[in-house]
Amino acid sequence: MKIGITCYPTYGGSGAMATELGLELAQRGYEVHFITYAAPFRLREYVEGIFFHEVETKISRYPLFEYYPYTLALASKQHEVVLREGLEILHVHYAIPHATTAWLAKEMLTRENHPIKVVTTLHGTDITLVGQESSFYSITKFSIEQSDMVTAVSEYLRDETMRAFGCNNCQFKVIPNFVNLKEYRPCAEGDVGRHDGLAPPGHKVITHMSNFREVKRVRDVVRIFARIRHAMPATLLMIGDGPDRDDAEGEARSLGVDDDVRFLGRIDTVANLLQASDLFLLPSQGESFGLAALEAMACGSPVVASRAGGLPEVIEDGVTGILEPPGSVEAMARRAIQLLLSDERYATMRRAALDRAKDFSADIVVPQYEQAYQEALG
Repeated sequence: MKIGITCYPTYGGSGAMATELGLELAQRGYEVHFITYAAPFRLREYVEGIFFHEVETKISRYPLFEYYPYTLALASKQHEVVLREGLEILHVHYAIPHATTAWLAKEMLTRENHPIKVVTTLHGTDITLVGQESSFYSITKFSIEQSDMVTAVSEYLRDETMRAFGCNNCQFKVIPNFVNLKEYRPCAEGDVGRHDGLAPPGHKVITHMSNFREVKRVRDVVRIFARIRHAMPATLLMIGDGPDRDDAEGEARSLGVDDDVRFLGRIDTVANLLQASDLFLLPSQGESFGLAALEAMACGSPVVASRAGGLPEVIEDGVTGILEPPGSVEAMARRAIQLLLSDERYATMRRAALDRAKDFSADIVVPQYEQAYQEALG
């Protein structure tokens, strides 16, 4: 089967998941074509069966276009690649604008007697934020309903989609995000060097990874860490970048913990950092799934997170991690400290987190996408 994948190639859960899916499909013998404006950030090297088609984003010389009409360029490129490569499926990640451009490409292809099936995967803010803006609501609803198959990464997101848009006559599946357990795995037992270079000897390593947007509540990450730091030696690794980074850096200075907070910026390969992590913080206002939390759990790092969105579908409070309402800095910090101070409780939760991550392995989840493709084609 030949599959085209369109996603946002930059940092974020949807782009990471779309790229990992493409890599897994290629390993299973599928031919995968990424169609987007830049190579996905997790597509690090040549992989047999993977092809990349760049969409032109240069500013147009046509004087009536103040900004280059990327969505039209994307639809045109999707149409071009489907025809040239003989694709059977266009799998688009995010409703806006990707499901819309896929519908436009499909309409052009239908008129040329080259049918194509469109599978749309919803990831979160395309439904909970952007899609519900009044200026985008109608086109979001239309684009979802015109897809041949719709998937959502959590039951929470499926329910939110149905509440907000209805999705009449949709084929709808919940297919969770997955983790590559060959890459995201714990260090060997007794590996005393896993903190080397990341934190001083004797420090607990606390991590956070995100795109530093408002919804991630990165100032709360620093506030929680400051309370942990006052209870024990600890270092916070802040992985990623985004608009709220300056606020997080300012919070660290104001709380007097800036010497123990390391802002690492955007990093393509993070498994080694998560393997070195003793605790992962994700106090987001909302998460449609929480891929970063799953990857941390697969590396043996228990997660302290918000009881919001799809996170409770990944984390069982008190068993595989800790959940508290968004904004509960004191409660999250208190429970984190209690966990880190108890070797027995920590070891038990760490084992449970590792076992839970296995439920989301690529070997379990990717076949669900293969089935969705077959149903869309059938």
